[in-house]
This record gives sequence, C-alpha cells and structure tokens, in this order.
Amino acid sequence: MPKTGEGRQPDAFYSAAGGERIEVLFDAAAIGSRIEALAREIAEGMSGDVLVVPILTGSFVFAADLIRALQKTPLTPVVDFLSLASYGTGNRSGGRVEILRDLEADPRGQDILLVDDILDTGRTLAYAVDLLTARQAGRVASCVLLDKVAARAVAIEPDYCGFECPDVFVVGYGMDLAHRFRELPFVGRIV
Repeated sequence: MPKTGEGRQPDAFYSAAGGERIEVLFDAAAIGSRIEALAREIAEGMSGDVLVVPILTGSFVFAADLIRALQKTPLTPVVDFLSLASYGTGNRSGGRVEILRDLEADPRGQDILLVDDILDTGRTLAYAVDLLTARQAGRVASCVLLDKVAARAVAIEPDYCGFECPDVFVVGYGMDLAHRFRELPFVGRIV
C-alpha cells in the first residue's frame, strides 16, 4: 500500500468558490496511476465475473474510474450499487449504519468486490461485508481508495487499498462535506 503522502504535491492548495483553502493530499495524477495498479492487483486476486458493488455516495468517482480500469484486465465486472449512510451531513460518523438503497442483484454465490471511498471507523464496510456474507455471497473482497487506520473502531482491513490517509477529514474525488467538494479531481483537506 502506498505510504501517506505519496502522490502529494508539497504546498499545493486550491481555493474553493466559498473561500475555503484546500490542501491537496493526493493529486489527480497519483490517483489515476494508483487506480490502474489497483485494477491489476484485483485481477491477480480475483477471476471471471465479479459483482462490483460501490458503496454510495462517496465512492462514485473512485468506483467509476476503477471499473473502467478493470475493463483492461481479464475480469468481467458486473455493477450494482449499495447506498449506506453513517455520516449524514457532518464530518463524524454517527456510529449507526443504515441502508438507503439496497442491491438489485442477488449476491448468492457471486464473488463481490465492495468499493468504498474511505475506510475510517470501519463500521460501514464491516456492515456491508456482513450483509453480503449473510446473503450467501461467494467471496466478498473490499477495495478502498483511502485507509485512515488511526480512526478504526471496528477490526477490519481492506483487501485492496489505494493510499494510507492521514487522520484528517478529507474532501474531493467524490468525498464531501455537507454535499460540497465532491467534484474536485483530487483528495484534500480544508485548512
């Protein structure tokens, strides 16, 4: 797993329309390069048809890029979505996970790749893994763009990870603060 700060541009800042200054932690080039490598790693560890299940909403940008990268591998990704909520509009997990949108596909016997933006407390990802395991999925693997190890409240580790994330609240590349900043092509923190 790349170390914290790999892909970071020193002293790179972005000024948002609302006047916020955002420090770039992982730039677009580093993210793109890492996603290509992740797709190859996933293809080495999985085979055939894989049900790719992005956990919405924060993972949608990462998942789209990862699915396109998986198309260049021998895998045959099939996509369905699971929408879970634990943050609401704040920047701290509430500790309770709820299903906002369930899968349409039957996961029974299928190999599944859960895709999430960030693994922090671990509650959301653990909930999703447990849910799909209880529904008799075949193998359930997880892929996260960011792993914030310091914030872990549940014992879970991702099978595939883009970057180790410092213990700060991040935005961009699909991740938000009260529905803002998802459109940024990088991951950063508001300073």
